[in-house]
Amino acid sequence: MDSEVGPLRTVLLHRPGNELKRLTPRNNDQLLFDSIPWVGRAQEEHDAFAEVLRGRGVEVLLLADVLRAALADPRAHAAGVHAAVDDRRLGNDLADSLRSHLSGIDASALAEVLMSGVTFEELPATKGASLVRKMHSPHDFAVDPLPNLLFTRDSSAWIGDRVAISSLTMPARRRETAVLDLVYAYHPRFRQAARAYGAHSAPIEGGDVMLLAPGVLAVGVGERTTPAGAESLARSVFADDIVHTVLAVPIEQERATMHLDTVCTMVGADAVVMYPLARDSLVAYTMRPDDDGGVRVDGPAPFLTAAAQAMGIDRLRVIDTGLDPVTAEREQWDDGNNTLALAPGVVVGYERNSETNARLEEAGIEVLAIAGSELGSGRGGPRCMSCPVLRDPV
Repeated sequence: MDSEVGPLRTVLLHRPGNELKRLTPRNNDQLLFDSIPWVGRAQEEHDAFAEVLRGRGVEVLLLADVLRAALADPRAHAAGVHAAVDDRRLGNDLADSLRSHLSGIDASALAEVLMSGVTFEELPATKGASLVRKMHSPHDFAVDPLPNLLFTRDSSAWIGDRVAISSLTMPARRRETAVLDLVYAYHPRFRQAARAYGAHSAPIEGGDVMLLAPGVLAVGVGERTTPAGAESLARSVFADDIVHTVLAVPIEQERATMHLDTVCTMVGADAVVMYPLARDSLVAYTMRPDDDGGVRVDGPAPFLTAAAQAMGIDRLRVIDTGLDPVTAEREQWDDGNNTLALAPGVVVGYERNSETNARLEEAGIEVLAIAGSELGSGRGGPRCMSCPVLRDPV
């Protein structure tokens, strides 16, 4: 896969499940949700999103399905048990008890534990006293749920024919890496796939990784991806000879702009939808391999200029989000810039971003609008909720 806009053939999604039912007013901030979603409605919205994709000929893989299939391998099952149990949190005795219990359950039940977590009251009964158990509320988590699995773009990203497993920054999301590692290591469809990046490398998240054109990668650096992560990814893709230019793009370290794809996304081979306040302020550091096997860093330069030069085009066509600053800010917060391209000039966006969608359509972009009143409560749009696995060349 060498672009953001080539005709989409296969995508990995996660249908919201019981992990979202774990959210409460007490823990939703810690678990990175701005509000508590109506889970049934979120599932309906997600089902409709998946049907839009299928209606355009896209193969939709659901994370729960591929995880269960991967865990059917005994090696994956053992690795899944190891990933679920944290000895430092539970203490050795309680951890051993939980590990023994999980080792005896089937792949479907283990997948549910990995995604939805386990509370202390749900732990199997044990002999003897446990201070850890006594000092926790029955509703505290012995294994944390992963409500952000919904945003499959962040935990892995495909670059060329290789998959990059993200090194997730926020504590609430770090165990997602283990889930995706299991899928890509043990699912029959993916186990032969080479890795472009490893989960234990410097922090980088898929929402910051954008394939601007064949051989050209932009990487946002901000709240979730560090400069070390951007440089490490650049060195990796240069060594694999799948990318010739990486643009490191600093973005504000704020909740509203947590990833590069909250600021802009590709809607055509030479077109982006972009938050107007970022249009003139975004810069880029250009990284290319040098003759000694290292990395040459140039810049900073204006992002739009550096991107066009790297892509070999005169300029990037920019479609602004909203006609005025207030509208632009509202629609940026509501993921107006976070579109998923199904083909050049065809994107999926939230229906609530009416001004942005109108601007796109005026520019000749077809917008397939979906409902997202509940799906968006974790701060993410159609691009965040999708991990493209296979695209045709543009």
